[in-house]
Amino acid sequence: MRSRNTLVLVLILLLAVLVLFIVLPIDHPSFAKQALFWQPAESRDLTIKQGLDLQGGTQVLLEAKPPVGQTVTADDLAAAKAIVERRVNGLGVTEPLVQLQGENRIIVELPGISNPEQAVQTLRSTGQLEFVEIPDDALLTLGANAQELLQGTYIRTTNNPAEPDPARLGETQSLLGDQVFTTVMTGRELADAGVTTDPTTTAPQISFSLKPDGSQVFGQYTGSHIGGTLAIVLDNVVLSAPTIQSAITGGQGVITGRYSLEEARNLAVQLRYGALPVPLEVVNRNTIGATLGADSVQKSILAGAIGLVTVLIFMTIYYRLPGFLAALALILYAGINLALYKLIPVTLTLPGIAGFLLSTGMAVDANILIFERMKEELRWGRTVRQSVEAGFDRAWTSILDSNLSTLIICLILILFGRTFGAQAVLGFALNLGIGVLVSMFTAVVVTRTLMRAVFDKTSAEAYRERHWLLGA
Repeated sequence: MRSRNTLVLVLILLLAVLVLFIVLPIDHPSFAKQALFWQPAESRDLTIKQGLDLQGGTQVLLEAKPPVGQTVTADDLAAAKAIVERRVNGLGVTEPLVQLQGENRIIVELPGISNPEQAVQTLRSTGQLEFVEIPDDALLTLGANAQELLQGTYIRTTNNPAEPDPARLGETQSLLGDQVFTTVMTGRELADAGVTTDPTTTAPQISFSLKPDGSQVFGQYTGSHIGGTLAIVLDNVVLSAPTIQSAITGGQGVITGRYSLEEARNLAVQLRYGALPVPLEVVNRNTIGATLGADSVQKSILAGAIGLVTVLIFMTIYYRLPGFLAALALILYAGINLALYKLIPVTLTLPGIAGFLLSTGMAVDANILIFERMKEELRWGRTVRQSVEAGFDRAWTSILDSNLSTLIICLILILFGRTFGAQAVLGFALNLGIGVLVSMFTAVVVTRTLMRAVFDKTSAEAYRERHWLLGA
């Protein structure tokens, strides 16, 4: 038993070191960030994510604007919402809110966006990628540098033959009139897209890979049109118009242009997560400041710190050595929670802070149940070691029942929050649930292991020598 307890104690110490490494506000090495494979590549870091109420951001109301003669179905709007969510996650936005409003609107909240204009454009862009054949006679009408002149202009294609919406295109102009060009392949055949660096110019570029069927079509077309021009078009706007130098049979390619790194990332996000089934227009956009949130979080942190220190002092004075050991376990409890917030990641909001503080109280409550049971066992004449074991064993049922009830309520609140878009409820329930699970671990495993390490004697003498340390 003693050797097993020593092993558990060593594992707890290693866990404490790992938690300290994660929680410390330092510049973590790249391998630690890359280990977060379950997080989007654009947002892998070990920082606390803050919600809209704490750091401010942008709130956008998007409305479906279908072409004339097309109606918006519930499936179209649900698909558009899913694609917008994936694009938001691809941008690295933490705790975004994307929910439907009415029959044709989508609300999007973007906390901490550095370039709101570009982010909004990324969300509302249809994202329809096409590889379009540009005949030589069309290039001749533009004269010299025709391929460079085409970049940034809009064209009509057999896949998108309608006149593009001028309001969506802004100042973009057409240099080829009303001519409709042949679409060789669409973005449906795209397998993936990401940002790479041009080895010659070190400029950002978008690399893409094609699905097997698309790779076959692409290879056959480029092989039979060497020397021709194949424009890469997004939402009717020409991104680039390269000349086909040879057959491209590997299903790999790049899109080059005058892109900044952020522009290249946004374009890769649009391509990676597919085209919207219906165009979206910005109906309303609000910039939300974080002044109230920052003030509230400072007060919340201060209140939480005062409350936690007060509880730790009370536990140490009233329960003496067990109280001190429980205080150490509570500190580890707080550290594990913060580490999980970074690893999962969980976005910190004001309701989330409330959930964390509530779970802290429940962690203290579990220790009180254990210690009071230990004191009863001591009064009945048991040794210190027997009282320690009995205290944990017999208090476990009460701890499990109370925490299980709380977890069931948290699950209901999480389902409610996801269904109805009640992000405040969702954040509260998620943080409370995590805190309850961690508190069960620290109260039953960590505190028990520390108690076993300290009170390792079972004789009656040990009781007479050490029982006062338990506050009995």
